[in-house]
Amino acid sequence: MSTENITYRQQIKKEVSTLLKIGTPVIFAQLLQMSMSFVDTVMAGRLSPEDLAAVAVGSSILMPFVVLCLGCMMAVTPIVAQNMGGRELHRIGKNARQVLWLSQMLALPSFFVLRNLDGAFLLIGVTEDIIPIASGYLKAISWGIFPAYAYGALRYFNEGLSVTRPAMFVALIGTLINIPANYVLMFGKLGFPQLGAVGTGYASAIVFTVMFIGMFWFTYSHKPYHRFEIFSRIRLPEKKYLKELLQIGVPIGISSTMEVTMFAVVSLLVSTISTVAIAGHQVAINFAAMMFMIPFGLSVAISARVGNSIGRKRPDEARFRGYVGVGVSCCIMTVTATIIFLFPEQIATIYTDDLPVIEVAVQLLFMAAVFQISDGLQVSGFGALRGLKDTKIPMYVNLVAYWLLGIPFAWYMGFVAGYGAPGLWMGLIAGLTVAGVLHNIRFYKKTGEMGV
Repeated sequence: MSTENITYRQQIKKEVSTLLKIGTPVIFAQLLQMSMSFVDTVMAGRLSPEDLAAVAVGSSILMPFVVLCLGCMMAVTPIVAQNMGGRELHRIGKNARQVLWLSQMLALPSFFVLRNLDGAFLLIGVTEDIIPIASGYLKAISWGIFPAYAYGALRYFNEGLSVTRPAMFVALIGTLINIPANYVLMFGKLGFPQLGAVGTGYASAIVFTVMFIGMFWFTYSHKPYHRFEIFSRIRLPEKKYLKELLQIGVPIGISSTMEVTMFAVVSLLVSTISTVAIAGHQVAINFAAMMFMIPFGLSVAISARVGNSIGRKRPDEARFRGYVGVGVSCCIMTVTATIIFLFPEQIATIYTDDLPVIEVAVQLLFMAAVFQISDGLQVSGFGALRGLKDTKIPMYVNLVAYWLLGIPFAWYMGFVAGYGAPGLWMGLIAGLTVAGVLHNIRFYKKTGEMGV
């Protein structure tokens, strides 16, 4: 065996180790944040069906706003990674300040929209007795939008510097606070009035505030960051930096929103089939969403690693790091696909003991096993492209893959071809597969244009 092969193998091993070191805390942070939503749903279910429905409706309306706005701020990750690679330290602090300004600029309209959605509830046909509760929930949680977006800005800034552990610990603290805050405000303990589902919104706002304080404290006090002079003085928004953040970030936000809405539309279509179908769908989609956190966490690490190489003007290294990341993501998702394929009944019984629901969930879990690799391929490929600051064309790819192909194909296979819920999931598989293939072709082409 040649020395060259041994060296290359060692390089791969080292890159995999670094990737997992950066990505693993992101995976846990995402899972912890998912657990907060799970806790909110479970505790609302202990109140009444109306409270549970209100939280479900409110969350489904809140999610597109959050995904779009946080996606816009994710631009700071590749920008800072490239700044660090190019040793442009003076730009790192400026980008940190500007993404914080951007977070509050996005939070302001989000705040007012979330507080004025009563007409929208009537328009989409939400049951009238649920509207006051869902509206109250959104008005309560709107107070947490400002710290939530600011937390996201600082988290993505830290991720650009490959510092991901603080967000994991902050998310853990948020999770631990969420349960007692829910209990006190929802059920009226310690002298507080019983607020029901609205209390869940206030509890979430409190949690977002604590998480922002934790992230701010770390960013402010971390000694290696002092050289960036992030908080050395208060400075007004600067058009140059905000323009770059928006040029890169808006396509990320729109891309993420298109993916989320594809899954939302499929869920809506499944709900027209039967109660059993939507219950089985919810089981399968929840488990698939948890598995998705693995490649998502790795995609953040891939963005930072690729961006750092581009900042150093090493496109060959960027391609190497990108495809090692994509390879690791696909290998892990192959493992999750195998687990889902071999143990669908066991997974379904974690969620329910209703046999008809389990039967549907098992069918859909088989479909979830099929798109595991596609999901890993698309999110890691998109992560690599973010590292290149290449987000506009990938946005168009997602438009075609998810909206022009995935949703229509889901509808056709589900209702025209008559495959029901499994047919609808075929649309998810088609959309994710096309996006995954095209994102990786795009990454290969872009790094080639850079001189690899």
